[in-house]
Amino acid sequence: MRAKTGALNLITDVTGLRVGNATNDIVKTGVTVLLGDAPFTTGVHVMGGAPGSRETDLLAPDKTVEQVDALVLSGGSAFGLDAASGVADALRAQGRGFAVGDQRVPIVPGAILFDLQNGGDKNWVENPYKTLGADALAQAGSRFALGTIGAGFGATTSNFKGGLGSASLVLPSGQTVGALVAVNALGSATVGDGPHFWAAPFEIDDEFGGLGPASNYPDMQLPPTKLDQHANTTIGIIATDAMLTQSQCTRLATAAHDGFARALVPSHTPMDGDLIFAASTGEIALRSPVADTLMLGHAAATCMSRAIARAIFHAAPADTDTLPCWSVRHS
Repeated sequence: MRAKTGALNLITDVTGLRVGNATNDIVKTGVTVLLGDAPFTTGVHVMGGAPGSRETDLLAPDKTVEQVDALVLSGGSAFGLDAASGVADALRAQGRGFAVGDQRVPIVPGAILFDLQNGGDKNWVENPYKTLGADALAQAGSRFALGTIGAGFGATTSNFKGGLGSASLVLPSGQTVGALVAVNALGSATVGDGPHFWAAPFEIDDEFGGLGPASNYPDMQLPPTKLDQHANTTIGIIATDAMLTQSQCTRLATAAHDGFARALVPSHTPMDGDLIFAASTGEIALRSPVADTLMLGHAAATCMSRAIARAIFHAAPADTDTLPCWSVRHS
């Protein structure tokens, strides 16, 4: 059976999920929010050596709260953690959140990437990320653009401009898996400076150019990086409508990291804060827990690798860019 994407080939093919993006052209940064129509079960796994996150301890399988209201991906390094506060405030105003007596406390974990050296003006008087978070939440919908937008707006890789990517896959079981990722990697998503993506073997329907795998490869022992910039981290979300526990979501996030390794060379380095959230809306029960979770994990990895390539493929040029776009170099 031929693999197929969801109708939009976006993470929002998982029913009940929406995505919103907000950007600041002057600062050259942005925020992406994944919002559920209802709270969703969430896990997380970190494999990079320099992570920046909010409320990830809460997502461990032994913790009390298993579901969250939204997830936030943001630029801005540690300053970007404030984006989740803007989302939480807006959700509280809507009456959403974990009930504690007569109070509602929205649960909004978040992760950040470093985009403070990408050519934008960082001399702000007031941290812009709280406002960006609220603005991104207000834009949440089923359709959204890829590339130079949201948390990927100011992202870079070692050789090309980074960006925001997404992809989906519908399994024979009827379960859907979707990926959302902001690619700001120390390494590269392409084989050298050529047009071919490391993720090429997993491409569906020419979604990032249909060029297939490269025929020539550089020295694999000495991959190019942007180590001198210390401006890294790829952060993402893998989602499914399969009914998973928090521990199963944690395993799904762990498996999705294989998608980073298949699409970015090198990945999970000491200078990357690579992190993946996993979300389950719980719409479709597992028929075979062992077989279903195995296939969901594999789908998570391939879907994430495709989303990474799509982020680079759709990146668009802007003033003050420090790196070229794939689309300009290879269109």
